[in-house]
Formats: sequence, C-alpha cells, structure tokens
Amino acid sequence: MSAIHGRGATQNQTSTRFNLTHNEADGDWLDAMEQIDGPAPKLRTIVTALTPRTIISRNASPDIAFSQSINAYVGCEHGCIYCFARPSHAYHDLSPGLDFETKLFAKPDAATLLRAELMKKNYVVSPIAMGTNTDPYQPIEKDWRITRHVLEVLAQTRHPTFITTKSDRILRDIDLLADLARDTLVAVMISVTSLDPKIARTLEPRAPHPERRLAAITRLAQAGVPVSANMSPIIPAINDHEIESVVARVAAAGARDISYIPVRLPHEVAPLFRAWLADHYPDRAGKVMAMIRDLRGGRDNDPDFGSRMKGQGVWADLIRTRFRHARRRAGLGSDRLVLRTDLFQPPEGAQMRLF
Repeated sequence: MSAIHGRGATQNQTSTRFNLTHNEADGDWLDAMEQIDGPAPKLRTIVTALTPRTIISRNASPDIAFSQSINAYVGCEHGCIYCFARPSHAYHDLSPGLDFETKLFAKPDAATLLRAELMKKNYVVSPIAMGTNTDPYQPIEKDWRITRHVLEVLAQTRHPTFITTKSDRILRDIDLLADLARDTLVAVMISVTSLDPKIARTLEPRAPHPERRLAAITRLAQAGVPVSANMSPIIPAINDHEIESVVARVAAAGARDISYIPVRLPHEVAPLFRAWLADHYPDRAGKVMAMIRDLRGGRDNDPDFGSRMKGQGVWADLIRTRFRHARRRAGLGSDRLVLRTDLFQPPEGAQMRLF
C-alpha cells in the first residue's frame, strides 16, 4: 500500500501480538471486487463512543514525571507515523496502522467519571496529565468537546493539570487555562517536531502547521499560561538538522523551555515506520534505521526505563550536547515550574464530606 493523502501510515495490518485471528484477502478476489464495486471509497474517520468505568489512569514509571493521566480519546486523527500509542489499537482488535488514525474512540462520560473519582475520600491530589497517549485537541475535539468538559471540572475543583498537544485548538480553552494559570494549576507543552512544512506534513499529516503551533505558544504565554515546547521525536537524518532552529523559534515565541525524546519504535510502530521511510525517504531509509538502532543499543526500540527516553551511544550524546547548547543560547531552562496541589476542593464541596 502506498501513502494516502492526509494519512500517516501506509499499512493497515491487524496485529497478531494478542493472538487475534487474521484473515488475508486473496489478491484475485481484491482485483475482482474492484471491478465489480469500483474503487474503494475515500478513507473516512469513524468515531465510536466508549463507556469506561473510570477515567484516571495511573502509572509508576520511574522516567515519567506524572503518576496519573486522562485520555479522552483512543486513536488519533493527527496520524503521526512515529506515535508510540499506535500499538494500543491492537487491544480493540484493530490495526495500529490506518485504523489507529481513522477508527477512533471517544469517552463522552469523561467529565462525569472524573467528578466521581475526585469525590472519593481516599483521593490523593497530584497533577493529572492530558495528552500522554493521544492528543486531547485532535480534530474530533471540535465536536465532542470532551477535553473542554474535563478542564471545566479541573477548574471548578482547582485541580492541577499538565497538557501536551500539537494543536492550536487548545486556544479555544484559553479562558479556562488562564484561570488555572493564575493559581499555578496548569502547564502546557506544545509539540514542535519540525519547522519544515513538508517534513511536518508527512510525519504528522493532520496536525496543525508548525507556524500555527508557534502562534499558539505566543498566545498562551501572553495570556499568562506557562507554556513550554517539545521537539519529539528527534529522528536522525529526518529532523535532527533542525534542533538549533526549533529551539530558537520556540524561545522567540515565548516558551519557557523545550525538551526532546529520540524516536521510539515499540511493537508495531517499527514496521509501520520502516514502510513510511521506504515511501517518503527511500534515498536514506537504510541510513535512518541504522542510526536509530545505534541510538537504541542495536535494536529498533529500547523499552528499558531511563534509556528509552534518552537513547544511548554516539548519536544520543551528540543530540544531547547540541540540545543543551541550543537551550543555553536561547536562554531557556532557567526555572522549574511546580504546580500547586493545596487548593483542591472536591466537587461536592468540602462541607459535604462531614456528612
């Protein structure tokens, strides 16, 4: 399968990691089907509602800075080919390829579930992260507004939150974000992977243009919302030549700091990424994968805590050094933001807990 305009993955194989049954259509039948029915229809995005019993996910990973998170959506229409969340679609008997970016799930009861969890007497306050698995401001948020409803609950209860996104759609909630920011209850991270529209369009086909993300950083900073940037992933021979320019531009836009993660290719992401390279960058596909394996200790992916976020070897050292120098030149990283947890009020009000 070759690249489809506006989509990231070039493949849609069903995962066999969980021993799911898999049928493969015979080539002759596929040819006959097209002759009978005509060309396949344009690939459309389908959204299905999920009804989970809880909404807060918790983790104890030593290299992740948060212990609880909310993911309003499963799958992501942005279609970023490198997304480490793609393998999660296998849990739904769907492909981590095109299914991940076209067959999405939404959790419309997220705000109600959040209220219920925050009301529990044994609830311990710590920042809730959003955007840790899939983007909370992907295109379907325009209609579903689940992230907006969750933010309303967090604002009402004065609960701290971290938000990561690559969409300027976050500006639609700037009223809530500014309100939370006044009490040091929110920090936003905008992902800027490349400044080159061509690279961005192939890496992240349905994500906003890099200039729109930079403009969002400026708007958030002007509104008093603490905002930083994230250049993740850094992919050798694809976007690593932009490290200095990306750091300089996000600093000029008003970001407080910028971080990065070398590309990660867990489970089904590795073959999807290889196919993407063969389609978009055939002249350097072998070189890119050789450098990634050097970063990952000779493997396509390194799942070990600590090293998975930093990489290893000469390429990792070079990226780290360049990033450190670029941040220093841009005047970034001078202070560390700590969100407050002492202002939290349960949804039903503090007095109700006495009864």
